[in-house]
Amino acid sequence: MSSAAAPAGRARVAADALARELDIEIIARPAAGSLAEAAELMGLAAKDIVKSLVVKRSDGTFLFALVPGGRAISWPKLRTVVGVNKLQMPAAEVAFAATGYERGTITPLGSTTAWPVYVDERIRGARVALGAGEHGFSMFVQADGLIAALDATVADISIPE
Repeated sequence: MSSAAAPAGRARVAADALARELDIEIIARPAAGSLAEAAELMGLAAKDIVKSLVVKRSDGTFLFALVPGGRAISWPKLRTVVGVNKLQMPAAEVAFAATGYERGTITPLGSTTAWPVYVDERIRGARVALGAGEHGFSMFVQADGLIAALDATVADISIPE
């Protein structure tokens, strides 16, 4: 994506958070080779790093699934909550086209399309870190505020990795 096509990822995230009156903090962070290393670098427990995953429905639309570190999407649970029989992880270029973000930077905030958001219930009450729209940055936010700002559906949608 060229810079003329859309503002940089961090700027989109910040603008969307401001529009939603959501308090976020975006920080530069060094690259990490693992979830455990990333958590240590940011002074967090692994569970407080939330993965924003883009999921494709069979009708060609998408949704975001937010899952805490150390856990993975439970496909049967997520299908039940969404009310569909088929969901899949799209290829990286499809996820980019759906959100305007590359893998590793994805967040519902500032997405080029406001897809529905499903949040694993385990993040409630925590201050969490998510992608901030650009490589080398993370966003910190209170999970409950994020859930409310995104009108997210909260459910048990994950299993231990």
